[in-house]
Amino acid sequence: MAEKGKKGGMTVQEAGRLGGEKVAAERGHEFYEEIGRKGGEKVASERGSEFYSAIGKKGGELGGRKGGETVRDRYGHEFYEEIGRKGGSKVRELIARGKKLAGEK
Repeated sequence: MAEKGKKGGMTVQEAGRLGGEKVAAERGHEFYEEIGRKGGEKVASERGSEFYSAIGKKGGELGGRKGGETVRDRYGHEFYEEIGRKGGSKVRELIARGKKLAGEK
């Protein structure tokens, strides 16, 4: 029996990725800049500058806070302790490596 989401031996996700890679190779970075600019102009003409002000406020400080609250509720305080410890270890490792390299030169 065929896997869910498969047709012709390829998932929808795989087909989308391959299609995206093909468009990127054929059209380049400028294509994405152009369609992004056109999309932004269209939204601005339909919704006005107030729309961007509203989503900027939501997406900025408010969106970050809401995202942080979601992570906190999902993973708890211990999660932040663990990632802080891992981050601190990585920083110490990088500093030591940098000092070692500076001393070798």
